[in-house]
Amino acid sequence: MFLKTKIFISERIFLLRIIDLMFLYLGLVFCNHFLGFTYIDLFQSFINKDILTLFVYYFITAQVFQMYDLVDASSRFKTVKNLFVVTLTTCLTYLYTPILTPMLPKNRIEILLFFLCVFFSVFIWRNIYIFTIAKKRFYKNALLICGDDQILESLFDNIYFHSRDNYITGYVKEMKTEGFEGFIDVQNTDLNQVIKQNKIKDLIVSLKGFSNHNAEQLNKKLIQYYAEGITIHSYEDYIEKITFCVPEKHLSDSFYKYFSFSENHQNRLYLFSMRLFDILASILGLLFMITIIPFVLIGNIVGSRGRLFYIQDRVGVEGRCFSIVKFRSMVTTAEVHGEQWASMDDKRITPFGKFLRKTRFDEIPQFWNVLKGEMSLIGPRPERPGFVKELEEKIPLYAIRHSIKPGLTGWAQVMYPYAESFDQQNKKLRYDLYYIKKRGWFIDFKILIKTINTVLYFKGQ
Repeated sequence: MFLKTKIFISERIFLLRIIDLMFLYLGLVFCNHFLGFTYIDLFQSFINKDILTLFVYYFITAQVFQMYDLVDASSRFKTVKNLFVVTLTTCLTYLYTPILTPMLPKNRIEILLFFLCVFFSVFIWRNIYIFTIAKKRFYKNALLICGDDQILESLFDNIYFHSRDNYITGYVKEMKTEGFEGFIDVQNTDLNQVIKQNKIKDLIVSLKGFSNHNAEQLNKKLIQYYAEGITIHSYEDYIEKITFCVPEKHLSDSFYKYFSFSENHQNRLYLFSMRLFDILASILGLLFMITIIPFVLIGNIVGSRGRLFYIQDRVGVEGRCFSIVKFRSMVTTAEVHGEQWASMDDKRITPFGKFLRKTRFDEIPQFWNVLKGEMSLIGPRPERPGFVKELEEKIPLYAIRHSIKPGLTGWAQVMYPYAESFDQQNKKLRYDLYYIKKRGWFIDFKILIKTINTVLYFKGQ
């Protein structure tokens, strides 16, 4: 057997999105024709404002409630659970935005019919997906070409922890590596035959560790395979693709060979739009804070006992310090013995503070920092000056985080829990560098969706 990889995540998610909408459309047509459903009438016009609005509502809601998470999408239980919440939220939003959508139907039974139509239309397609495309027969065969034991072990470990399924077998090497099955001897095996017989579509390559002769021969074959349409991934690019962070080996003095800033760092349209979005979001965030302050105040009196707000120095863009404002979530004596990193089960967090952190409500006052321009809505989380000094001494490239504004939320924030050691801070830095490298509207949108999901499912730490 050989290493099995699924259809690329982007392809599979794209398929889920498109066919979700297609089945939703077909379900409405069925209800129009056979059940007399007229709330959204597709007989008068096959494509109209009403159906397009429903598509937008469904798409956003499905994104928030993990309908496009491939692990959840492969589980019938999670699919039904997520789809029920998505359908309920979509229908309620649609029913109660009458300026954008039709007025409530006179026949109230159509509201129930609307809900059932949306739910079962997508439910039918998702079950087809689970029993067909999610099965192994739709995987693409891939082969690993790697001459170095350390790189091989790193690749296997990363696939085990970060891929959607546990799949590793099959590697081309000069000598067998103990503990891994699927060894293919580079010198005594006809790779052309192996690729043909197993319908290999992807090659994951690292020529480090091969002799000069074997490396030269492999290079010639890779040119041939590339011309034949086989996808070739470098080891580093593949690791970055499945982990969504910069490989650790790139955190070196030669980082500039592999790490480049996103072009959006100098894109005026992107920077202007993000600043405009920051201002609008911070105004809404501060208005929301005003409405919840009475409840937070009561919770603080009962479950935290002490001052409501907490002010702390943080390091911002270009290393400049500023003061952030938070709702206090720890006991007032939390740092009587000096600065300490927060941990997942931190005993200093008050009972009400746990709720604030789970919902991320403790971060809401920082919208003031966003409005002032000291922070952005999205970016690396700002760290404390004392920690930054230590981290810059021990972790290469840590200062690169300060090349952009810190954020209220960020890629490392939604992808990795609290970092309570230098090793974990090093891991979190790789996510921040990935964001700096990929920075743009698409990854910003993903961060916002993941943040909303964190708040709704109480995943905050």
